[in-house]
Amino acid sequence: MFLEQGVKNENRFWKYLLGSVFIISASFVGQIPLTLAILYQTIVNKTPYPTSETGIMKIFESNVTLFLILISFVFALAGIYFVIRYIHHQTILSVTTSRPKVDWNRILFSFALWGAFTAVITVLFYYLNPEDFVINFKPIPFAILFIIATFLIPIQTSTEEYVFRGYLMQGFANLAKNKWFPLLMTSIVFGVMHIFNPEVSKMGYIIMVYYIGTGLFLGIITLMDEGIELALGFHAANNLVGALLVTSDWSVFQTHAVFKDISDPSASIDVILPILIIYPVMLLIFSKKYNWTNWKEKLTGEIVIKN
Repeated sequence: MFLEQGVKNENRFWKYLLGSVFIISASFVGQIPLTLAILYQTIVNKTPYPTSETGIMKIFESNVTLFLILISFVFALAGIYFVIRYIHHQTILSVTTSRPKVDWNRILFSFALWGAFTAVITVLFYYLNPEDFVINFKPIPFAILFIIATFLIPIQTSTEEYVFRGYLMQGFANLAKNKWFPLLMTSIVFGVMHIFNPEVSKMGYIIMVYYIGTGLFLGIITLMDEGIELALGFHAANNLVGALLVTSDWSVFQTHAVFKDISDPSASIDVILPILIIYPVMLLIFSKKYNWTNWKEKLTGEIVIKN
């Protein structure tokens, strides 16, 4: 079983704390190119070093900024591999799935399902509320965005999934010896990780319900499916399709997307709709396709430590 693969006597929880520090440090190393680029730009232009995320986003052309931001996740992903392989003496497969090999069909199905839904909803919102959008499409900048996003956003989303639904979920399972605690804790930590996103300052802390709820949804499909393949596909589609289709002056990724949202953001139905309706429908679709059963045991059951 997926969680049990990481629950062993040798995997003491302090190792997960050490591993988390290492992964965070690797991410900081990956941020050095962005820091040096900003520093160089401020020296050349004789301007103060920006102290806010909004200020950082305005220094470079958006494709350059996106590339420099996403590069840090390449380092973090390498850090995850090192920690899993050399601190915990596990394989990447063991924090990916309980199956004999990674099921790419699951990743692709989840990606296609959520990507298609996101695209349809975006176009529908545009036609229902055209005053809230402007066409932002520019062929050459969009083509560059497409290349950067296609290669690097899946690395960014996979890094987050390996950290939260893979590494930390198994880590909290080692600590609690059950399944509900890892599910709850990784969802909360995942949500809190987004607290500094510009969307939070614009919409208020109520948007945290969406972030934590999304983490809970991703955790549920991981436990029910005994692997992170569905979460990998969903998360990649969510960020990639979003970055290509819609941008705004207040979003965490400001890109040369097809549409630009110029509406005044507010956390209302956008927060409640996914949590109460869309995610349950997704769970129903996945459960029917993959024949999920025994929900209570898989989401709240006890875990036996392996020697």
